[in-house]
Amino acid sequence: MWTEQNNTLYRKFTFTDFSAAFAFMTRVALEAEKANHHPRWTNVWNTVEIWLNTHDEGDVVTAKDHALAKAIDRLLENR
Repeated sequence: MWTEQNNTLYRKFTFTDFSAAFAFMTRVALEAEKANHHPRWTNVWNTVEIWLNTHDEGDVVTAKDHALAKAIDRLLENR
C-alpha cells in the first residue's frame, strides 16, 4: 500500500530474490519512461523502495505521482 509521507508517495516491495526485484524495476522503468515521470528508488537484494513526487511542481505529490503509483500497482497484479 502506498503511503503519503514527507511530500512523497512511498511503498516498499519485497520479492523472492534479486532477479524478481530487478525484473520488477525494469517493468517500472518502462512505465516511468512512457509517463516521462521517474521515481527515486533503491534496491537491496529482494527489496525495492520507491518514492514518488513531482520535482517540477516543487517536490510535492501530484496527479502524476498517483497515476504512476497505479501503473506500478497494475504491474504487480499482472505478474
